[in-house]
Amino acid sequence: MKKWVKRLAQGFLALLLIYGVGRFVVVYLGSFYTGERAPYLMMPAPNAMTLRWQTLQKGEGQIRYGRSLAKLDHLATEMSSAEEHELRLQGLKPGTRYYYRIENQVDGEAAKTLYSGKAYWFMTSPKTGQAVSVRFAVLGDPGKAGKVQTQVREALMAWLAKNPRPDRNRAYLDLLLTTGDNAYRSGTNKQFQVDFFTPYASILKNVPVWPAYGNHDARRWAFFDIFSFPTKAESGGLASGTEHYYSFDYANAHFIMLDTTASSMAVGSKMLNWLQRDLAASKQKWIIAAFHHPPYSHGSHDSDNPHDSGGRMLDVRKNVLPILEAGGADLVLSGHSHMYERSWLMRCNYGDSSTLQANMIREKTLGRTPPYKKPGRDGFSGTVYTVIGSSSKHDQGRLDHPDMPVSLAESGSVVVDIANGLMSVRFITKRGRVADHFSILKTPATGQAMRCAPLN
Repeated sequence: MKKWVKRLAQGFLALLLIYGVGRFVVVYLGSFYTGERAPYLMMPAPNAMTLRWQTLQKGEGQIRYGRSLAKLDHLATEMSSAEEHELRLQGLKPGTRYYYRIENQVDGEAAKTLYSGKAYWFMTSPKTGQAVSVRFAVLGDPGKAGKVQTQVREALMAWLAKNPRPDRNRAYLDLLLTTGDNAYRSGTNKQFQVDFFTPYASILKNVPVWPAYGNHDARRWAFFDIFSFPTKAESGGLASGTEHYYSFDYANAHFIMLDTTASSMAVGSKMLNWLQRDLAASKQKWIIAAFHHPPYSHGSHDSDNPHDSGGRMLDVRKNVLPILEAGGADLVLSGHSHMYERSWLMRCNYGDSSTLQANMIREKTLGRTPPYKKPGRDGFSGTVYTVIGSSSKHDQGRLDHPDMPVSLAESGSVVVDIANGLMSVRFITKRGRVADHFSILKTPATGQAMRCAPLN
C-alpha cells in the first residue's frame, strides 16, 4: 500500500475515534443535571404512589403524608443521602386523596421543609376494574418551552376548570400521558428541566405522568433515569421486565405504553410477544395504547414513506396494529408528526394510504353524536387512531391521509373521559376551542372476533 493511502486511512480512523470519544462525552455530560426539580408523581396504584424530586444539596429525603393536611401522620424516609430523590409510598387506600410534605435532612441536622401546603396532594388509583369516571389528558411532543407550549397548557387548564367532575373528589385529572419527545432538541437532563418539568410543575405535583419514549428523548441517557416505570406490574397489567414497554390499570381501563423508538418491532420480538400476552391477560373494559410513531399520518412525517423515521411508522402499522386490533384496542395515541390527526373507527389497514377499503371503516361518524358503537372487547371490532404531536409546536403537512378524516395544523392537547361505558375524546386547541370531539360507546360483546380477510 502506498504511504499516502496508509496515512490517509490512519487519519480517517483517528478522526472517527476523536468523533466517537467526543460524542460519548457530549452524551454523558448531557445526561446529568445539577439543580432543584419540583416533585412529580409516577406509578400510581390503588395502594401506592411514587414521588420523585431533586435537590441542589445532598440529603436524606423524607415525606410526611396523610389524608388530612392538618394530620400528616405517616412518614417515609430515604435510607441514604442523595440529590435525586425517589420514595414509593405504600399501604395507601384506593381512590383516596393524600396530602404530602417533602423535607430534606442534611448531615444529621433538623429536616428542612421543601414543599408543603394545600397545593401538594395526590389521588390514589381506584380499585382495579371499578367502574368510576376516568379523566386523563394527553400532551403530544410537549417538550419545547415557549409561547405555544404555554398557550396549550393554559387552554387545557382553563377547559378543565370550566368542566369539573364533581364525583372525583375535586381531582381535575387522574393521569397525564405524553406521546414522546418530552425534551427538545436532544433530550438532555437540563432540557428536561427547562422544557418539561418547569412548564408542567403545577400539574406534575398532583397528577401522575406516563411519558412515551420519543426519538428526541433517545439522544441522551436521561429519560430512563428521570422517570420511574413499572417493570414488575407495580401499577397492574402484565410484568414486562423492562422500562421500555409496560402496561398499567386504572379503574376499568388498561393502558399499554410501547417503545417504538428503540425496541424491535419485528414479528416475534420480545416486545410484541409481551404485548400479545398482556392483551390476553387483561380483563379490563377499555384498552388504550400509547407510543411515539404514528401508523397513519400525512403531517410533518409521511407514514406512506417507508424510509421516513427509519421505517418505524411502517413497522408499527404492519406488526403492532394487528396485535392491538386483535386484542380489542379502543384508542391508540401517537405523536411525532406535529399536528392533530384522527381516524374513523376502523380496522385492518396495514398498508399505505392507497390500500384503504370501504369495509375497513367500521363507522363513519365524525362528531360525538351518535357515538361509534363497539362491541365489548371483540377482536377487530374497530379502533380509533390519533396523532397528537402539537402540544408545544405545530408544523405543516399535506394533511390528506384518507384514514384520518380529521386533520388539523393546530396546536393543542387532548382530554379523554370514560364513564358509564362511554369514552369521549376532545382535542382542545391553544385558543381553548374544542376542534374535534368523538366518542365510543361500548355495546354488549358478541364473543366472536371479526377477521380482516377477506376484505371484499
